[in-house]
Amino acid sequence: MQTQRLIVDPHDLESEISRASLKRAAEILRSGGTVALPTETVYGLGANALDASAIARIFAAKERPSWDPLIVHISDTKMLEQVVVSVPESAAKLIAAFWPGPLTLLLPKSDAIPDVVTAGRPRVGVRMPQHPVAHAVIRAAGIPIAAPSANRFGRTSPTTAEHVAEDLDGRIDAIIDSGETTHGLESTVIDVCEDPCIVYRPGVISIEQIRAAGVDAIMFHETAEKPEAVPASLPSPGVGLRHYAPRAKLILIDGDGEAQIAGFERALKQAQQEGATTGLMLPDAFAAVADGSGAIVYRWGKWSDAEELAQRLFAGLRFLDRAGATVILCPLPAAAGIGVAIRDRLLKAARKE
Repeated sequence: MQTQRLIVDPHDLESEISRASLKRAAEILRSGGTVALPTETVYGLGANALDASAIARIFAAKERPSWDPLIVHISDTKMLEQVVVSVPESAAKLIAAFWPGPLTLLLPKSDAIPDVVTAGRPRVGVRMPQHPVAHAVIRAAGIPIAAPSANRFGRTSPTTAEHVAEDLDGRIDAIIDSGETTHGLESTVIDVCEDPCIVYRPGVISIEQIRAAGVDAIMFHETAEKPEAVPASLPSPGVGLRHYAPRAKLILIDGDGEAQIAGFERALKQAQQEGATTGLMLPDAFAAVADGSGAIVYRWGKWSDAEELAQRLFAGLRFLDRAGATVILCPLPAAAGIGVAIRDRLLKAARKE
């Protein structure tokens, strides 16, 4: 399969090139094909959410197991009515506060959504993306689009079209290239059918923001124990214990202040003594550790700016992989605000199979 590269300028959707690309993407999606498209979170691999055969192509391209459900993306409330049978009061509050945006709601699915989308479960994850290109593609196609992250299953999520091509070139019909994504982390996923609501995956929208919108919510906590058998299905996208992983071994350094910096330095010395080609996810506050070390460095950003760290996280892991690191050292940010989501992704990425 030859993967088409479609250019869409997110700042000029009406240009001749953008309009032609959007038209072509919509044609592919309506005909049952697969298109990688940018969202404000990460790039997603889209297909017609109402077509089981099209959905099967997502699973095949990603080598994604059938027990891992997908998120359905919509462009308006009329499309929401196609994919769910009811909208609880808590969901209505969150829709008013955060849509369009990086928040996925688990809602009772309609019969129009094939069971393969939800891994056989009665609830479907739905969100309305804020990214102008994602919104335009869904509108042009006129159908809800199922779209997990556009990478091989378990690998680091893509935040550029180049990242998508690294994993999926020749396996999907097209990639829309619209530059870097805005947030760099996947959406928050919350089950609004439970009381209190359950946040299954932390993301850009924090649990504090959800509660501030008048919705009672708690965090879902996964067990670190390895299951004895393959699960029948997961309760939500993004729940798998190992996910978002680079090819290199990922070592995380927790702590606070100078103690964390000292721990980062010790981990670097140990990795190099063991002969590892070491890559560093290096925030500005840790910069002195890398001086004269010969390590491969990715300048992660300001340690005080969790939004920047989130946006650059997956790009940094992919950069260090491409540069040949066999071990990646990464400090863990504080578990506050979007730092909770960053820690979630890193802890999953560092877990062993």
